[in-house]
Amino acid sequence: MRVGVLTGGGDCPGLNAVIRAVTLALRRADDRTEVVGVERGFLGLIEGRFRPLDEAAVRDLLDEGGTVLGTHNRADPFNWQGRDCSEQALAHAKAQRLDALVTIGGDGTLTLAERFARMGVPVLGVPKTIDNDIAQNERSFGFDSAVAVVADALTRLKTTARSHGRVMVVETMGRHAGWIALEGGLAGGADAILIPEQPFALEPLLERLRERVSAQGYALVCVAEGAALADGAPHWQHLPGGVLRLSGVGQALAHELGERLGDIEVRATLLGHLQRGGAPSSFDRVLSTRFGVAAAQAVLDGDYGHTIALQGDRCVRVPLSQVAGRSRCVPPGHELLRCVDALF
Repeated sequence: MRVGVLTGGGDCPGLNAVIRAVTLALRRADDRTEVVGVERGFLGLIEGRFRPLDEAAVRDLLDEGGTVLGTHNRADPFNWQGRDCSEQALAHAKAQRLDALVTIGGDGTLTLAERFARMGVPVLGVPKTIDNDIAQNERSFGFDSAVAVVADALTRLKTTARSHGRVMVVETMGRHAGWIALEGGLAGGADAILIPEQPFALEPLLERLRERVSAQGYALVCVAEGAALADGAPHWQHLPGGVLRLSGVGQALAHELGERLGDIEVRATLLGHLQRGGAPSSFDRVLSTRFGVAAAQAVLDGDYGHTIALQGDRCVRVPLSQVAGRSRCVPPGHELLRCVDALF
């Protein structure tokens, strides 16, 4: 058997640990199994870029950040540079004599995997996202590592905020789901947490911040990039070429707060890709390993058209059709939201 492995979408702590686990589990189940890495995600399928993976190649990947296979977050074989290259991608997979394909990625990657599954390709998904927003999956690897970065940043910024009597605004990733800001904000002791699922009003926020500055001399705000005022829209950043990117709400919010808080200084910090980079946390190393082993077992069972998911602390198999094009947002009344309400 020859099994292809690719990593799609953005980089994420734990990707290499999944590659390692899939490779080792398949090879040790049957040393005749060959594992082939696809370089640069689906772009590698389009262009025919492959390399062999064996025990020596993956042995030291457990704690290494990023992905040794590389990735490309816009390579869509069904619409690449204005053309449908899906048949070309499949021809390259056939030339490599691949019997199965393991795709490790977020919603976009799993959606492409589902399209290939409908074409009869023996494909299996592994969920990856620091945003923790993949449907049917309770915890994604990379999320714990990202939350740790946010919590650490808030802890560090607290000393500056307290020293200068400032309000510090920290912007996290989270376009449509606020899990990073929610858990990172709670772990870092933020005085206000703003997420996309709950549009906020400015006046109650100002009242809260004035109260916290009066009581403790400073305040911390943790805001997800997709958060928006109740009477407004998310903040889009205009990039060259007419590209719009959901970003900049932290700076915009800091400006609005500074205009209204008088002599209280407000500063903003954008964490950006710091949340993606670096080595995975211990939790993410274990979860990535569990996902990789579960994916290898599904391949050995010939159970394709599914993605691995964590449900109730068990790795299960969920049809790709139940995941593709869907997301997992913070639901109303979630326990973490109740914690925020109780504290703030």
